[in-house]
Amino acid sequence: MIGVIGDKAAIVALDGGEPKTIKLGQTWSGITVVSVERGGATIEVGGARRTLALGQHYRGAAAASSRQSVTLAADTSGHFVSDGQVNGGAVRFVIDTGATMVALPAADALRLGIDYRKGKRAQTKTANGVVQVYRVNLERVKVGAIELSSVEGIVIEQGLDIVLLGMSFLSRVDMKHDGQTMTLMKRF
Repeated sequence: MIGVIGDKAAIVALDGGEPKTIKLGQTWSGITVVSVERGGATIEVGGARRTLALGQHYRGAAAASSRQSVTLAADTSGHFVSDGQVNGGAVRFVIDTGATMVALPAADALRLGIDYRKGKRAQTKTANGVVQVYRVNLERVKVGAIELSSVEGIVIEQGLDIVLLGMSFLSRVDMKHDGQTMTLMKRF
């Protein structure tokens, strides 16, 4: 779900393709827009209804392309945010090309079963100054259809409230930024 136009249309991207505007009640490539709200839309695919928030993804079947990809929409602040997974557990990411590694708040690391205090202690410079971190290896990081193994990460005990999808993940995908959308495509 890339965006909405009032309560009249939804803007979607199918399998990482170009964004398409679908009017309320219209069907395109098997996707019917049932309703449109300010923060998202309800779609019907193959008889199943699903309400999607802006930036949320829905996969009903395997992608046609052999390269895994995901298209993200900018939020109202211009940030690219996505639901995803770390080691199989659900997280909310914000894309951060200024972050060297995937950075997790300590509370998320604990919830995900990551014993981060066994990681190597280090310091890193953030927007809030220099902070203590723990370096960890994340077994799996997944955004949309893209799943990468053995991704370097850090855990920050204070001052971070969302998972940052940094360059230890992003350097392993191709990124295409086009206005209010960003497409990530896994490299092979």
